[in-house]
Order: sequence, then structure tokens, then C-alpha cells
Amino acid sequence: MRAVEVVMRLAFKPRMATVERARRRIAAPKGSTEPPAKLRARHDVSSRQVEGFPVHTVAPRGRAARRAAVYLHGGAYISAIAPQHWALIGRLADAGVRVEVPHYGLAPQHTHREAYPLVTAVYRQLLEQYDPGDVTLAGDSAGGGLALGVAQTLTDLPRPRQLVLLSPWLDLTISNPDVPAVEARDPWLSSAGLRVAGEAWAGGDDPTAPRLSPLNGQLTGLPPVHVHVGTHEICLPDVLALQARGEEEGADVDVTVCAGAVHVYPLVPTPEGRAAARAIVATIAG
Repeated sequence: MRAVEVVMRLAFKPRMATVERARRRIAAPKGSTEPPAKLRARHDVSSRQVEGFPVHTVAPRGRAARRAAVYLHGGAYISAIAPQHWALIGRLADAGVRVEVPHYGLAPQHTHREAYPLVTAVYRQLLEQYDPGDVTLAGDSAGGGLALGVAQTLTDLPRPRQLVLLSPWLDLTISNPDVPAVEARDPWLSSAGLRVAGEAWAGGDDPTAPRLSPLNGQLTGLPPVHVHVGTHEICLPDVLALQARGEEEGADVDVTVCAGAVHVYPLVPTPEGRAAARAIVATIAG
């Protein structure tokens, strides 16, 4: 993990370190939503359009999937799904989980106003084939925040069995007073750039609204929430705030904090990351 930190600080930290760099990154062309060939060779992969956006289904080949999940990828709401996301999705399919992957529109061309109907529609379609007790809503970073926000709005649908969140971005404003101290240890993320990305995703709406900052949303009545976070990332203070709120309101919020780990560490090829990925797959596969 320490070696990964060195690489991240040199290669990735500068990309969003200032407002100007963040704006250039946001305006840059988006990546592909297509699954890698290795994933297609190993699993049954299909695609469709939902609410005008692409959705991929990744399912175990040659056997029925006992469990299902909706997985929302991270990327600060400005970047497309990455190979690390597909790797975890593939591991879930290996474990017998059918995974729905909605490719929500990215900022600045799209905002949260289009993402919520998309994810809700995909979840609704999944309930036509699965009991909600067999469905997990999962996501990492920005996708983790979106997953929690969507779960808070599912008032007219049965809620999923659980939420599994990897380093979720819970407050678009990154205004927690404990952030600066943790940010100094974060080799990857910069609050200055993330706030610019958050403004683009908000599309002029109040960034503190629960649909954008689900830390401010209702926790009572949610299914169990399982969160993984590292100590070397700026998402840590808000995850701990979510845990504290859960304790106060009687919500089931289980947080695993990995000492010395970076943002979305379960996606990182380190001993800590591989151990966390195994635990996440076991939790979702049941």
C-alpha cells in the first residue's frame, strides 16, 4: 500500500489538485463503457438501454445466479468505469452474482437529475426477477454516494437486502472540518478539484441536498449498510460521521476502516485490497 501511495502521489494527485486542472479534466473526453474482452470471454454479458443510457448485465456462465447486485462505479461523477471496477464485477459473477452495471451520464454533460431515474429503473427491473432480499445495491466513491442516495429515495419500492459502499463520497461540499488533516495524508484526492466536479454534477442545485450529499439524508429505515474506507483518504471523516449518525438513529451502519489504506482500496492490487475484495464478494454473494 505504501508503494501504491508513492505512485498515486506522483501520477494521480496533480490531475485534480487545482480548480483549473479539474475543469480541464471534467471537459476531457469520457472513456468507454464497454466491458473488457476477458470479462466477456468468462461470463455472460449483455447490454440494453434504460432511460436512454447503456446498462450491462454480467452473469455467471452456465449456471443460475442466486444473488443479484446493482453496481455503481466511481470516478467523481466525471469519469467512466475503469478496469478495476470490471475486475470486481467479474469476481462477483464468479461467486454466482448477477451484476447490473448502469452507466449513468457523466458531468458536465449530465447531472444527478438523470442518474436517479436510471438507477431506480434498473433496480425496479431487477425486482421483476429477484426477491429484494437477494439484491444488493453497491458502489464505490461517487457511485457509493449515488447508491446511498438512491436507497434513500426508494420509498415506493421494497428496499434491497443491503448496501455495500467502498469509500463513498457522501458530502459533495467536502465541508467536514476534519477533512484538511486527512487530506494531507491522501495521495490521490484533492478537495479543490472534487468540489468543482461536484458543482458540475449538481447542475445548479443545492449541493447539500440529500440527493447530492446523502450524508444529510434519512438513515432510519435503510437496510444494513456496509462501508469500507481507508485512513489515508478524504472520505474518511464523512464515513465516520455516517457511522455516528447511524448509531444515533438506530440504523445498521457497519464500517470497516483499514489503517494506511488509500481511496477505494478494495480495488487496489495490494494484500489489504485483495482481502477487502474477498470480504465484499462474500458479503454480496451471501
